[in-house]
Amino acid sequence: MNSKQYERYQKELESLEVNNSFRELKAMGTKKGKFVNFKNKKYLNLSSNDYLGLAADKELLQKFFAMINDENMMDSYSLGSTSSRLLTGNHSPYDQLETEIAAAFYKISDKERAALVFNSGYHANIGIIPALTKRHDLILSDMLNHASIIDGLKLSNAEFIRYRHLDYQHLEKILIKKRKDYNNIIIVSESVFSMDGDIANLKELVKIKNRFNTMLYIDEAHAVGVYGKNGLGISELENLTDEIDIIVGTFGKALASQGAYAVCDPLLRDYLINKMRSLIFTTSLPPINVNWNLEIFRKLPSLQDKREHLLQTAAKLRKSFEKYGLKTDGSSQIVPLIIGDNEKTVKIAGLLQEKGLLVFPIRPPTVPQGSSRLRFSLTADIDWDDIKNIAQIVAENL
Repeated sequence: MNSKQYERYQKELESLEVNNSFRELKAMGTKKGKFVNFKNKKYLNLSSNDYLGLAADKELLQKFFAMINDENMMDSYSLGSTSSRLLTGNHSPYDQLETEIAAAFYKISDKERAALVFNSGYHANIGIIPALTKRHDLILSDMLNHASIIDGLKLSNAEFIRYRHLDYQHLEKILIKKRKDYNNIIIVSESVFSMDGDIANLKELVKIKNRFNTMLYIDEAHAVGVYGKNGLGISELENLTDEIDIIVGTFGKALASQGAYAVCDPLLRDYLINKMRSLIFTTSLPPINVNWNLEIFRKLPSLQDKREHLLQTAAKLRKSFEKYGLKTDGSSQIVPLIIGDNEKTVKIAGLLQEKGLLVFPIRPPTVPQGSSRLRFSLTADIDWDDIKNIAQIVAENL
């Protein structure tokens, strides 16, 4: 054991504790609808990405398990795939899921689309970006893109520049100066940003993409299920699905499962299958997981009432923060309460937990220094009466 190295780790951990930035895994108990048990106490869960409340829908899960029988158990509901997709792990539920995802996008587009499923949104972002770029290419990434996108930038051989958050004039200035110097350029943005809850202007990004002849990559992780007539995201809502080169969605949030997908041109799908390391060199998702993804994806068009209720509740919470002079941001189902100071943020989180409201402090490096916050991640199960007093409680204790 290298004692000096361990001493360095210890000092770094002590520094995190002093700055109220130390992280620990949280042992969660039983979940029941919008409630969850934590440390032997029942809480309203305000920290989940289960935006449509599907992961907490016991009846939905029971119906899914009731479909399992002796004939389909091994092929469609097995718990392990035991191989990568390029060997023996590409079981039949994958083909069905990808076919139906592609068909859903083709239905609202004039352009042929293909779909490819991955183990997670993280696998997607660290794999697609490096696969599609080489030396003498450039990636332009929104400053507040998710850590998985940032890691994808770092794994790529291309150069990258992070433009100011939602600042499309800054993005254009970079392109005016740099476009001639690179073979290919990919603009990368989330549609709904996970920490601020704000939404990218996809129409403007499409205009910029077309003006400068670049590719456009949109991560819809926090928009899938929540936006669009069929729940396909902001790109569907804005009728731009055929204008975006790569649309990434996840099953791990509103779709109450695990995994992710990309929708793109069939040529790009074939290219990713041959070049994307995080697809090629990992064991595939088990059949039961892929089948569950298929069942939930099929339900998305019928969940418009849930989407509307969720966004209405979020708007009320945001307005209540503004009424009490509290700092918030965005316009989505993610409602941040920006406090700034780490210690105050931890204190307010603890106070709300005492009142049965499960929300956790978000601190650097997840968010920039001086912008520590509480992130209220709402679900369609939550009603206004459940959360109407939060703003008053915070305002009286800040």
